Amino acid sequence: MRIPTWLKIAAGAGAAIAGANWFLRKVWFYRDPLRIPPPDPNLILAPCDGKVVYIRPVSADGTVFAEKLGRPIPITEITRAEWEGASPEGWLIGIYMSPLDVHYNYAPIAGAVRRIVYTPARANLPMVDLWEYVSMAWLRRAVDLLGKRYHLENERQTVFIENERVRIAMVEIADKFVNKITTYVQEGQCVKPAQKISFIERGSQVDLLIFTRAVEILTHTGAQVYGGQTPVARLMH
Repeated sequence: MRIPTWLKIAAGAGAAIAGANWFLRKVWFYRDPLRIPPPDPNLILAPCDGKVVYIRPVSADGTVFAEKLGRPIPITEITRAEWEGASPEGWLIGIYMSPLDVHYNYAPIAGAVRRIVYTPARANLPMVDLWEYVSMAWLRRAVDLLGKRYHLENERQTVFIENERVRIAMVEIADKFVNKITTYVQEGQCVKPAQKISFIERGSQVDLLIFTRAVEILTHTGAQVYGGQTPVARLMH
């Protein structure tokens, strides 16, 4: 029996798509590139690869305004933990990690890991709808995600790091299909800039909280950043 040419082409295309999907899910997704941080100790680096989706000032009362909700959000709704004795005033930078980005998370500064707080969720909500996913993952356009339901309800892990000059927090927020966050550090451990902190499966987001206003913001909404490598802020004191 002779197989029609169109069927051969369709079968070949299907095999190519399946192979590409397997490569993306099983090989490309787990790639582990070398990250060499800039030598300037005043820099605060991106904690992950991805698209900057918002940059917001955090008020002295510990809130950040969410346009989607039309109201301020306490940052403790995002971190699900407080840093006793730390002024909440500072900056919040949100970075969306698409499935095409490297999914290791890196230390933005040198310092000591003071707390690691894990908050489970009954069920993780999807971070983005189809058009938002296409916009960010394929068209590489930023979408403001601050205040969406997943941002306040999904599973998350908050890592607090400090040195003698600044305190920061990394809030690792899981997407609907995430099944685990693997952590490589523990409380009390000292880390170097660009040292691996964790690995998040599939799509996800990392919020970087900088607990001071005395910084120069070096990135912008829509920028593509690379964890442990791209400066997002510079200390001014």
